[in-house]
Formats: sequence, structure tokens, C-alpha cells
Amino acid sequence: MARIELHEIAHSYHRKPEGPEDYALKRIHNVWEDGGAYALLGPSGCGKTTLLNIISGLVSPTKGKVLYDGKDVSGLPPEKRNIAQVFQFPVLYDTMSVFNNLAFPLRNRGMSEGNIKERVLEVSEILELTPFLNKKAAGLAADAKQKISLGRGLVRNDVAAILFDEPLTVIDPQMKWELRRKLKEIHEHLKLTFIYVTHDQTEALTFADKVAVMFEGEIVQIGSPQDLFENPEHRFVGYFIGSPGMNFLDCTLEGNTAQIGDAGIVLDEETAAKGRKAEGKLQLGIRPMYLEVHAEPVNGMVRAKIKGIEDLGSYRIVTLGLAGKTLKAAVPEDKPIPQDEAWLFFPPQWTRLFADGWLIK
Repeated sequence: MARIELHEIAHSYHRKPEGPEDYALKRIHNVWEDGGAYALLGPSGCGKTTLLNIISGLVSPTKGKVLYDGKDVSGLPPEKRNIAQVFQFPVLYDTMSVFNNLAFPLRNRGMSEGNIKERVLEVSEILELTPFLNKKAAGLAADAKQKISLGRGLVRNDVAAILFDEPLTVIDPQMKWELRRKLKEIHEHLKLTFIYVTHDQTEALTFADKVAVMFEGEIVQIGSPQDLFENPEHRFVGYFIGSPGMNFLDCTLEGNTAQIGDAGIVLDEETAAKGRKAEGKLQLGIRPMYLEVHAEPVNGMVRAKIKGIEDLGSYRIVTLGLAGKTLKAAVPEDKPIPQDEAWLFFPPQWTRLFADGWLIK
């Protein structure tokens, strides 16, 4: 196992990068603790796979260093880093049996056949592959093949970390759930360092203890799923995490009130005080599940027009118009919704203020 440190990493695919726009990774400086389960989450093109390949040694960074347990491994190839990598499409020997696929890395390291058999049987039991050991890999389903790919990493006693690059993309939804559960069990059992790349927030939030959200070549926030949902530090985190994402409304401040056109939203004193000191474009942010929709006005509420209602079974998504802006609210199924107009309440404890896209703290 290993503690992996990324020290001032930046990477460009240009021979002579000139400005920040030439860098796929702009500045990455963080630590993956030994035995942790991490996810790299973000949209296509944000730099997730590039960063994973730098950690594995498939790519050498333009700037910065990669440290394993304090040792600089930036110049070492993947085979010298003792890592295992599981890709979107399983890399297997189709004509070999499942047993021989799992045994292959151990035979390459000169392990005795007796020890190989013991280790393969142990790992196949963990992955529920025992019934398939004598079958050829070519005839198995996609989820079984991905388990074999994972097993080829787990079977090695010397592995420092296992890196996953979109490993469940080609798996059907029910099997995705099963494999995520299995990965969680394996991590809790073996305590290996897992780093999991995905664009799927459900995969990231259910798999990882800590999620690193990437946007345009940078890690904009690392935190627990609860941290990312309740306290997004960047506008992109608020937008990308949650379905639907966080509402953002341009605003100005007048005392403790955020003005959105003619509508005034009362903020708590601490948030308003910090907002008055902030520089840049101000935006108010609130999660749809915390935005309250009422039929009758009470102090502190603002009027909005109802544009549409989507029934999702246990709750409904209400689309609303406020001062020329559109926002959404998640309303419980048992709560009535007015037909044309509604009154909105923004609970101060769940209302956030952002300046130039960053949470005002």
C-alpha cells in the first residue's frame, strides 16, 4: 500500500506550452492517504484520466513530482510503481482460463505454483469467481470480465494502489450496483489505496470516502459526499453534484438582503457580512431540496411563477420563474403545489453566497 502525493503537478500536451490555456492539468497539489478510497469526478475533458495516468506512470508530468510514501517516482514506469490499473474495457487473455488469467501476474514474478494456487483461490473467492476458474475468459459476461481484470491487481501482494479508469461504463445498471457493492467490500477487507475515475456522480458518491471534483484541469474541491452536497466550494461542484443541481441566481447585496431583481432574500448575518467584503460577481446558491414552495405568503418569502412540474414518484421537481430567472425546487409528493404562482422561502442555513464562482467563506 502507498501514500501518494502529487506535488505541484501540471501537464500540457503541447511541446512548448505558453499560458494556462495550453495545460490539460493546471495545478494539482494533494495527497491520497494510504488505504483510502478516493474518486476523481468530473465531465469528459476535465483532466481525470490524464491525472490518473500521471499517478500510474503512463504519462510523465510537464511540471511537478509524484511521490509514493515520500519517494519520488516521477521518472519510473508503471511496472516499477507496483500499482494495478483497471480500465474501462477489461484487458484479458481471452483464450486462457480465468485461473490462468489471475495467475499470470504471479507467474511473471516467479512465484511457486503452490503459492499461486493458494492466492488465486483466495482472490477468486473474494470476487465470486470460483465457479468460473476453469472457463475461458472469452465466454464470460462483461461484469465477470471486469472482475477478472480487478482480480489481476488484487492477486499481487506487493500492489501499492489500484487505479480504476471508468471501470463500469460498459456494465448494465443492475450489475453496476453489484460491482460497486463488491468494490466497497474489497476495500474494507483489504484496505488498499483505491483511486476511481468516473463522470458518474452516483458511482463516485457511493464508492468513495473522499471525492475530488475536477473542472477544467483543476481539483476544485475534495471532500466527503455530504461536504460536496451541503457546502460546495465552487459553483461547478454545486451544479455537478445533485440532480437537479444547485440553483444559482445573480444578485447584489443591500445590508443583509440579497437582491434578485425586485425580490429580496434575507441572508444570515455572517454570510451577508462576508459577502459585503467579497470582490467579484455575486451569486446566491441553494439546493432544490432546501428551497421551500408555499401557497400563501409569510414574512421573508418572495413571489414566483410556476413554469412546470415533473412527477418523479416520491417527490416532484417544480420549475419556477423569479425575476426573469429560472430555478427548481424539489417538493415532497404529499405537499400541495399551487397552480400558477407560489411563494418561495430560502432558509438562511441552506442559502450560500458565491463570488466569481467560489463560495464565500
